[in-house]
Amino acid sequence: MAKSKKDLIEITPQILEYIEIFKETTTIDPALYKKYDVKRGLRDINGKGVVTGLTEISEIKSFEKVGDEMVPCEGELYYRGVNVEDIVNGFLKDDRFGFEEVTYLLLFGKLPNKKQLKAFEKLIAKYRSLPPSFVRDIIMKAPGKDMMNILQRSVLTLYAYDDKADDVSLPNVLRQELQLISQIPLLSVYGYQAYSYYHGKKSLFIQQPKPSLSTAENILSLLRADGKYSALEAKILDLALVLHAEHGGGNNSTFTTHVVTSSGTDSYSVAAASLGSLKGPKHGGANVKVVEMIENIKDNLSDYEDEDEIKAYLSKILNREVFDKAGLIYGMGHAVYSISDPRANIFKGFVEKLSQEKGLEKEYRLCALIEKLAPEVIAKERHIYKGVSANIDFYSGFVYNMLNLPKELFTPLFAIARSAGWAAHRMEELLTAGKIIRPAYQSIASKKEYIPIDQRI
Repeated sequence: MAKSKKDLIEITPQILEYIEIFKETTTIDPALYKKYDVKRGLRDINGKGVVTGLTEISEIKSFEKVGDEMVPCEGELYYRGVNVEDIVNGFLKDDRFGFEEVTYLLLFGKLPNKKQLKAFEKLIAKYRSLPPSFVRDIIMKAPGKDMMNILQRSVLTLYAYDDKADDVSLPNVLRQELQLISQIPLLSVYGYQAYSYYHGKKSLFIQQPKPSLSTAENILSLLRADGKYSALEAKILDLALVLHAEHGGGNNSTFTTHVVTSSGTDSYSVAAASLGSLKGPKHGGANVKVVEMIENIKDNLSDYEDEDEIKAYLSKILNREVFDKAGLIYGMGHAVYSISDPRANIFKGFVEKLSQEKGLEKEYRLCALIEKLAPEVIAKERHIYKGVSANIDFYSGFVYNMLNLPKELFTPLFAIARSAGWAAHRMEELLTAGKIIRPAYQSIASKKEYIPIDQRI
């Protein structure tokens, strides 16, 4: 007889007993990490990542050498050696969209000329489709409640539609990666439409992408029933994709790309693993928490512009008294940057423009005050080893909110952008590495004699 869903998810007394046994036999003294010089999280005591590989895809600069010392500096981000700020200024000056151009740069190591960019955009548009009946048979028949889970499941299912799914030759992998870059936006939006219909009781509309539109334009067009969007909305979403497209080989999801690629597995399994990493709230879900935190702050302030009142409430957040009681001011601080996150700096000016278009200047000023005051509060309340500044998540959540994008799509939007970086790193790993990635763990277990089963207590 089949078990009910409740039976299958119930935490029984037996499960709780097993947990106690597990805890008794698997406790590790934190002091041992120092004794064995273990770099927890693959980071040293100053937060600097342990070097596990070499890459030409991107570079993050947060320190510079002054004399014999490395001192914090204004953050800089380079895609294939080109400063991201220069890339952004370049395509905005020409009134162009940048995500496709950046994808070309990350994959092939050079900026495309007009002819190369046009051909690449045409290829991306050609691949921007799904197998026949995929939406009906896969997305609509098993709508989930978590967009990242839906996205993972859809990507893994594409394996079954690819006759050369396990071919890891570079030409075939490039073909697969370009298709995934083109398809992940569709899987994300269609997955949300199915979720919205089945779980939100909203109208269902599935529209076809338009070859003439950019990735950002297609996302907005497919998501909205009337297909309409402003030029500023499309440009800011495109900018968000550009700034999230890549961030070094050491971030959790991109390192996952390298690790899983090194095993020799297929592109769909690699992408699904990276999506699983990005789903984690410590990695890709931070911008949702920023929006929720700011809403909570708004609900509990009498004056959005009273700095003392804002500082007092931020202190309560940090001391686990209010909001989610996690003790975190979301969107502040970064594992690598200390003085500034260049992506947040680039984004900030455009956020202000969008707030003016949307009539949300008051909310923008509140965000700007939180950005200004949070480092002061954190410095006072916490012992920190490096500076704290706003990261890109602080503003990206606010932007997505102003674009009326559902919170369920915030992390999939991150995945849409980062698929470009993942693709470049997968290609790089296949071309240059050759060894399966296998770090070491130090065993601290004591040796025990085998006890026959009838003698065990």
